[in-house]
Amino acid sequence: MQDHSQPLLANGIDQPVDFSRADALRAEVCSSSELSFLMEAHDGLSAAIAERAGFKGLWASGLSIACSLGYRDANEASWSQLVDAVERIVDSSQLPVLVDGDGGFGNFNNARLLARKLRDRGAAGVALEDSCYPRINSFIGNRHPLADVDEFCGRLRAVQDTVAGDLVLVARIEALIAGHGMHEAIARAHAYREAGADAILIHSRSSSADEVLSFTRAWQNRLPVVIVPTKYYRTPTCEYRHARISTVIWANHSMRAAAAAMRHVCGRIFAEENVAIIEPDVTALDELFEMFDYDELAEAETRYVHPDKLRQ
Repeated sequence: MQDHSQPLLANGIDQPVDFSRADALRAEVCSSSELSFLMEAHDGLSAAIAERAGFKGLWASGLSIACSLGYRDANEASWSQLVDAVERIVDSSQLPVLVDGDGGFGNFNNARLLARKLRDRGAAGVALEDSCYPRINSFIGNRHPLADVDEFCGRLRAVQDTVAGDLVLVARIEALIAGHGMHEAIARAHAYREAGADAILIHSRSSSADEVLSFTRAWQNRLPVVIVPTKYYRTPTCEYRHARISTVIWANHSMRAAAAAMRHVCGRIFAEENVAIIEPDVTALDELFEMFDYDELAEAETRYVHPDKLRQ
């Protein structure tokens, strides 16, 4: 098992730092006075690209990972498949990774097992939602059943007792998605705070940010607030800063961009029976080689396989 307490690049070389990835994520989500942004990643390539774009943290999206594996976002992918995908994301960048852990894949015991395995693979945090197992994507269907508050609090406490300090624990509230209203969302936020959550993710399927902004006003920043503006994407980011929201997650955009680009390229190649027309529009091989540091591999081969060349 690799030690992921320090950032590890795809080339396998440890990069010494003064704090863990969990500390880095905690600084972004829980301590920073500035609005933070987490970019979705679903594999090593998307993680490396997000890091190069300048993001300070990643969101290992359950939807995107499920899509990349050919599954529906309905707990069809297992917790072990999620953990394996997260390891590739972690190993391909130096960024802290907050993992979409769904509801923890079962009861308190499943949730704490998931958290321990994510910690072992180098994740910096996990978001657990108050849904029932098996769950389905929040934007599919209506009136999703919510977990009993006390039962979900037990899941949160079990995770904190297992990995306290080693993972940032974000409690995701689905009450607005499920149509239970603001009073229920606030009541659950208070309960999850008492159970040991480090931050609250308030989710909404509305096309405007009114619900989440009303939540932040009522919540009064008792814990940092994380949002996922997938549906209310037209809202200016300045409104989130004004509301003192901690973190915005761009939750599935790399996967959706990749799907659109692949569909376009595959269609053109099929129609033209030639790749010359699309070559200017795709990433050059040399850029991919540089991104994953093939030069380091060549240098390592000289050092370990042909050390005599170094003495010449």
